[in-house]
Amino acid sequence: QVQLVESGGGLVQPGGSLRLSCAASGLTFSRYIMSWYRQAPGKERELVAAIPSGGSTTNYGDSVKGRFTISRDNAKNTVYLQMNSLKPEDTAVYYCNARWVFFGNDNNYWGQGTQVTVSS
Repeated sequence: QVQLVESGGGLVQPGGSLRLSCAASGLTFSRYIMSWYRQAPGKERELVAAIPSGGSTTNYGDSVKGRFTISRDNAKNTVYLQMNSLKPEDTAVYYCNARWVFFGNDNNYWGQGTQVTVSS
């Protein structure tokens, strides 16, 4: 069974930092594009960051560019999101996503989410 388990969320003051982790199991981790999405109450889910299987390039949403860093450790089947200079508008549930599309087979998995609250 494929599982994605997020951890590291919590309450942080504006300007603070937090590191999220997503541990994957039940899949060949190195094949998957790993991403972080977030969703605030009443808003649509949005892409935060993505990192391809090779890990050499990354993609970020405009609102977090320059503040967040995504990375992965294929040996540990884990993807990370380092969040710096946090703002109240970063408050959301953060979700880990794993996706691998190969010969028409779309493998797409989601974690349960972890709450990040930025408030003074």
